[in-house]
Amino acid sequence: MHRSFIARHPSVLVFLALLALFTLAVTVLSEGFGVGVISTSFVKTLGKTLCLCLVAVAMDLIWGYAGILSLGHFAFFGLGGYMIGMWLMFERTRHIVEGALADAALPPTPEEIEAAIGNQVFGVVGSSDLPLIWSFADSLAIQLALVVLVPGLLALVFGWLAFRARVTGVYLSILTQAMTLGLALYLFQNASGLRGNNGLSGLQNLPGVTAPQSEVSLWFFWASALALALGYLLSAWLVSGKFGSVIRGIRDNEARVRFLGYSVEHYKLAIFTLTACIAGIAGALYYPQAGIINPAEIAPIASIYLAVWVAIGGRGRLYGAVIGTAFVSLLSSWFTGGQAPDLTVAGYRVAWVDWWLVLLGLSFVAVTLYAPRGIAGGLERLAGRRKDTAS
Repeated sequence: MHRSFIARHPSVLVFLALLALFTLAVTVLSEGFGVGVISTSFVKTLGKTLCLCLVAVAMDLIWGYAGILSLGHFAFFGLGGYMIGMWLMFERTRHIVEGALADAALPPTPEEIEAAIGNQVFGVVGSSDLPLIWSFADSLAIQLALVVLVPGLLALVFGWLAFRARVTGVYLSILTQAMTLGLALYLFQNASGLRGNNGLSGLQNLPGVTAPQSEVSLWFFWASALALALGYLLSAWLVSGKFGSVIRGIRDNEARVRFLGYSVEHYKLAIFTLTACIAGIAGALYYPQAGIINPAEIAPIASIYLAVWVAIGGRGRLYGAVIGTAFVSLLSSWFTGGQAPDLTVAGYRVAWVDWWLVLLGLSFVAVTLYAPRGIAGGLERLAGRRKDTAS
């Protein structure tokens, strides 16, 4: 008798159920729902954390299962944010411009409105013209498609060149990091057409929506939870079948998989491109909750943090990537948000805002040396001991 995917993998159902319960609890306790136990700012923090968990799942697919340590996936994450940010900023500015010109003696022409929008958006960088890449910024459907297409196309081209040349190991990691650095440096330029160092701002304001931020934050939180659920389900389905067996084989012994007749490059390119698209979707949901995106978000250090989160959670285990990212992200917000009390050690005052990254680095080293399977591995060992004790 053929059993469904969920029936064969009950852990996926457990994850989805826990995510649903978490989403329901946050909704009920939020200010937008009326109870007010959880503030709007913290709902946004939780929503952003879910987006980071989604990109961590993508990172676990490419690194934990395929064995490719990419240090560039936050570039795809940022590109997704830029694509949706263009529409948000354009439409918000258009509403402002049309409102300001509504009382003019003569109704403004479309050309005058576009010129005014260009001046409002790009005046900060000394320009008044909308660049060519903003040609479709007025279309939500096209910009949503670009959220997936732009990161996917970049990953497809980069991956085809790298995998065709059979670049592997640390050299591939360096190449992905170089790609990320090059993209960040390009976006820092005013000529990039994305406002240079200023980035895109005001993204938390949905054009034409008068609902309070307490409700808008819940909408994005729900969307982030749904995206994580679908991304996790897709990833679990992929790694449970033949595709997952092949990419794990590539991770463990690439030469042997090639000898068996599989096109290693095609499998690598497929997983690299797919995870880039997932990262782009995560970024498109993250930055409207953050309210701003600039090139610093795409700096190589962000992709390194992503690898650290997955390693701490336990790579090669999708739920481990989620656990590690949620744990480190929320802990980071607590330490760097001034909520953690400072310590005084031997007369020296330890301010966690300054020392948090040191603590994170030490944690990564400790996990690598003493718990290579991460938090998820520890939970599995604990569950195994309890099972042995019960039996």
